Amino acid sequence: MPSYRSLFRTPEFTPLFLGSAAQTAAQTVGGLALGTLVFRATGSPLLSAVSMFGPTLAQVLGATVLLSGADRLPPRTALSAIALAFAAGTAVQALPGLPVGALFAVVLVLGLVASLGGGVRWGLLNEVLTKDRYLPGRSLFNMMSGLAQIAGFGTGGILLATLSPRTCLLLSAALYLAAALTLRLGLTDRPPRTAGRPSPSATWRTNALLWADRPRRLTYLGLWLPNGLVVGCESLYVSYAPHAAGTLFACGALGMFAGDLTVGRLLRPALRRRAATPLLLLLATPYLVFCVHPPLPVAVVCATLASAGFAASLVQQERLMELTPGALAGQALGLHSSGMLTMQGVSAALAGSLAQLTSPAAAMTAMAAGSVCVTLTLATAARRAPAPGPAGPGPAPARSGSASAEAAEAGSAEAAGSAEAPGSAEAR
Repeated sequence: MPSYRSLFRTPEFTPLFLGSAAQTAAQTVGGLALGTLVFRATGSPLLSAVSMFGPTLAQVLGATVLLSGADRLPPRTALSAIALAFAAGTAVQALPGLPVGALFAVVLVLGLVASLGGGVRWGLLNEVLTKDRYLPGRSLFNMMSGLAQIAGFGTGGILLATLSPRTCLLLSAALYLAAALTLRLGLTDRPPRTAGRPSPSATWRTNALLWADRPRRLTYLGLWLPNGLVVGCESLYVSYAPHAAGTLFACGALGMFAGDLTVGRLLRPALRRRAATPLLLLLATPYLVFCVHPPLPVAVVCATLASAGFAASLVQQERLMELTPGALAGQALGLHSSGMLTMQGVSAALAGSLAQLTSPAAAMTAMAAGSVCVTLTLATAARRAPAPGPAGPGPAPARSGSASAEAAEAGSAEAAGSAEAPGSAEAR
């Protein structure tokens, strides 16, 4: 397997990596600041959770009308424009006296803009790297995201102890601006991967094509549902431990880093192919401990262990690329990202609602139990699925895709993988 160091000798990998790191740091600092701002203003676990994960709720609209742009827009222009939009939107959220309703309006608009981000970014990564380098490249991005979240949430917690949430939002906006400049100046002006203009009809046609294949459909469900429910648990950190939410988020990011390093670099291919379901069970099971409302040190250990399970997404994204024509890679990865983010937003709203009726600890336990049940159900369905054929119908791939050769032997029992974080869902 190629070394991580060799990836940085690949043209365009470094600016894409650095720009994504700045965006992840901005998302973590800004998400924690916004959640804290809303919780202080309203005292509501539901509104606090939705404020942090609300952009993901708009992903379902973007996935149905905008996602064809993932392969039909120039990647450099699209990525830098998305970062600029987030810089502007985050600065607006920092305006003094802005009503909570206006905050949520900005959150939803930014979510709609972000619906293109995953498809464009990972489609470009799939184009920049050769197929044998995609999994270590994606693993490195995930680990970067984990480190950026550790730094972002840790720094955000310290900043919120000394500065106002609105000041922290302005710092987040500055990071988004730095990301936009890095992407604009560092990336090559590549043409779109697919001819034609982005349109709702083109988005619908390709989504229907991607969804029609049963093995690919099970893979999508595995990428969306189990981890989305667990992100519902994470969305309650602020209401569970208002003064230590940054610590919980940072330790969860540390666990995610360790999981991605293990799966991306240490596991042999034969073992990695069988790892998705065990990793998903690890992702949810530690949160069952919250039924006894554990003290903060125990909660931190549970969050760290559970987040290692997000590495299941590496296995499943590899399989998704195996099942998808290369010309559709951007939209396929964008559909994965948008569906997962949407599920995370829905789960945050559901978890917040349960917490309003019961308690944050009880809601976290319920969401974790739901994730375990979904994982076992999908694993059972995958074992009964027929063996997949070649990558489904569609335009002839311009290149062979990004799944490793070993992944072509993966059994359909791995269809229950998942993985992305508050405001930084791409890492999950």
